[in-house]
Amino acid sequence: QVRLVESGGGLVQAGGSLRLSCAASGRTFSNYAMGWFRQAPGKEREFVAAISRSYGSTYYADSVKGRVTISRDNAKNTMYLQMNSLKFEDTAVYYCAAAYAGNYRAVGTYDYWGQGTQVTVSS
Repeated sequence: QVRLVESGGGLVQAGGSLRLSCAASGRTFSNYAMGWFRQAPGKEREFVAAISRSYGSTYYADSVKGRVTISRDNAKNTMYLQMNSLKFEDTAVYYCAAAYAGNYRAVGTYDYWGQGTQVTVSS
């Protein structure tokens, strides 16, 4: 079992920045690929970014590429999402998730999920 807790969400003006964190506990953090997803009201949960177990590869949705950076610190069992140049359409609940293997862009790949943190971007 892996427990994930997100933090760092909040209200920010368009053009601003936020840094989300995901703290993991339980099984060995470095054994899991990690991802960020988001879900806006009335919409399906969508992929934002993912990072491989070895920190060798990162993946981004086209909608955020160039504006967000995913990273992880295996020594601290923590993953991060630095979000810059935020837009109104980035408003959503952001979830972190852990996967052992699979298509990192797919919701169904992930075995463990956090409770989410709200990001609200005012226009």
